[in-house]
Amino acid sequence: MSRPLILVCNDDGIHAPGIRALVKAVEHLGDLVVVAPDSPQSGMGHAITIGEPLRINQKEGLFEGHKAFETTGTPVDCVKLAVDKILHRKPDLLVSGINHGSNSSISVIYSGTMSAAVEGAIEGIPSVGFSLCDFAYDADFTLAGKIASHIAAKILEHKLPYGTLLNVNIPKIAESNYRGLKVCRQASAKWSENFDERIDPHGKKYYWMTGEFQVLENATDTDEWALASGYASVVPVQFDMTAHHAIPLLNTWKLDETGQ
Repeated sequence: MSRPLILVCNDDGIHAPGIRALVKAVEHLGDLVVVAPDSPQSGMGHAITIGEPLRINQKEGLFEGHKAFETTGTPVDCVKLAVDKILHRKPDLLVSGINHGSNSSISVIYSGTMSAAVEGAIEGIPSVGFSLCDFAYDADFTLAGKIASHIAAKILEHKLPYGTLLNVNIPKIAESNYRGLKVCRQASAKWSENFDERIDPHGKKYYWMTGEFQVLENATDTDEWALASGYASVVPVQFDMTAHHAIPLLNTWKLDETGQ
C-alpha cells in the first residue's frame, strides 16, 4: 500500500520557521507536499481570492526531499489549489501551522492557520491546525513538533468524523514543565480593540489596531485554562455554524406567520 499523503499548509508563509518545524515533525508519517502562501497571511480568516488571478510557483530544495509550492493567495486558496491543481489524489491528512502565536478560544475565527484546516475538513480531509503561544520569529518549536507528530499519527490511525477538525494550541513553556494534552472546549473570550490614531507624513489620519485579550470565564474545562495550566489544548472544531440550541427559541417566535 502507498504511504499516506500529507498536505502541509500555514498562514505565516512558506519561509516561516513554524512550517519548517511542522514538516520535520510529520515527514516520517507519509509523503509530504507543502503548499503555502508566498507572504504572511495572518488574520485572514477564511478569505478567498476572487478578484485577482492566482499563481503557483514550485520551490525547489526548500524542504529537502519534499515537493513545495508557494501561491499568491490566502491559506484557504492554498488548500483549494492543492486539491484541484497540485495533488494527484486527495490527501490522507492536512496539517496547518505551526502558527506563531495562539489560536485558542475566539481567535480561531480570525486565524488563517485554522481556516486552512477548516477548508481541508470541508473537502473531507482529516485536518488539524497547530499553534504555539509564542510570537517570536526564533521561537523554540521542539515541544510543538513532538505534539504535532503525536497528534498527526493519531489522526492517521483513527481518522476524524466528517465536518470535524482539531485546533491544537501549545503553551510557551519549558518542556520540563509541560503537563500533557488536554481535550477541552473553546473558552468564552474576546478581543477588546483600540485604534491608535496617528498622522502620516502627509498630514492625514491613519489608525493602528491594538487590543487586549479578555477571557470571560474561569472554568477548568476550556482551552485557555489548559494553556495557563501547562497543558496543550486540543479542541474539536466544526464548520457547521448553526446555533442548534436556538432553533426551539426561534420556533416560539412563530416566524411563519405573516402578521396580516
